[in-house]
Amino acid sequence: MAAVLKPVLLGLRDAPVHGSPTGPDAWAASKLGGIPDALPTVAAPRPVCQRCGQPLALIVQVYCPLEGSPFHRLLHVFACACPGCSTGGARSWKVFRSQCLQVPEREAQDAQTQENSLAAEDWCEGADDWGSDTEEVPSPQLTLDFGNDASSAKDVDWTARLQDLRLQDAVLGAAHPVPPGEQTALSPGLPLFLPYYICVADEDEYIDFVNLDHAHSLLRDYQQREGIAMDQLLSQSLSNDGDEKYEKTVIKSGDQTFYKFMKRIAACQEQILRYSWSGEPLFLTCPTSEVTELPACSQCGGQRIFEFQLMPALVSMLKSANLGLSVEFGTILVYTCEKSCWPPNHQIPMEEFCIIQEDPDELLFKSTS
Repeated sequence: MAAVLKPVLLGLRDAPVHGSPTGPDAWAASKLGGIPDALPTVAAPRPVCQRCGQPLALIVQVYCPLEGSPFHRLLHVFACACPGCSTGGARSWKVFRSQCLQVPEREAQDAQTQENSLAAEDWCEGADDWGSDTEEVPSPQLTLDFGNDASSAKDVDWTARLQDLRLQDAVLGAAHPVPPGEQTALSPGLPLFLPYYICVADEDEYIDFVNLDHAHSLLRDYQQREGIAMDQLLSQSLSNDGDEKYEKTVIKSGDQTFYKFMKRIAACQEQILRYSWSGEPLFLTCPTSEVTELPACSQCGGQRIFEFQLMPALVSMLKSANLGLSVEFGTILVYTCEKSCWPPNHQIPMEEFCIIQEDPDELLFKSTS
């Protein structure tokens, strides 16, 4: 029997972040760029590059509390924007997880007992507005429901639907952390990308919008550069019947993974993030042993699972606010503690793990944004 696929939620660039939001307006928001926000009782991470020693730039901040857990939960992904460092692997990329109780301290023991039974399916169940935290938590559901027909998915004002993100179905400390709840003045030398909110959509809502003409155009460009026979491959890999059979005799080693990637993102090339807690990553290149030899959680010793990945379209959307910054990558796969462990009264972000896959053909993903 085929395994049941986990739902996938797509992150899309939304409106610019104006001013300097504070409190829940800041830390309960998912965004790209800007400065990392701190949860009320946890220091904001301020990591430095282990290659050049320079401060790392915030790439994304993702607010992603787990259904069944009483914790607010925030993930930060950083990278070095210095020339030559963004391809430096784990030394130049860092992921941190922060959590704090959203219930009274006396219920902390209940939180501990729930830790091993977390479920995550819906990144934005009941989403309304990422800028506040006043909505009641909806009852868990087994399916994703954004309250919109697929035919209008692209016309929705997602900014007004992004509040109480919920997930169903379920180290090294930060360098120079900023005290909880305290924002420091931005140093002129701090690397910074212009901040934009990230809105969310269900990948299934985009199925009816697949632009096969664009996908064919991208693959034809690749064919011309690589000299690969594509006719039969395209008829199979871009069909709507879900057939995953490829004509391996005409595919170079490693290209099959690339075509599978292209087929999957064809419906929404502007996606900058794919979220699927405990789901399967979408590999851009053939996975290495890193994927099967993930390091255990440094805090509890438990396994790590896939949570989300950053997509190629994000590269051209990272607009430098200063210093002429740039970061290059294909996809960044983020793995976090399966138990989402968090010791009582802990105040330092926990480091998680990421895998960097470089873009085999960056020309295919250059955005006109």
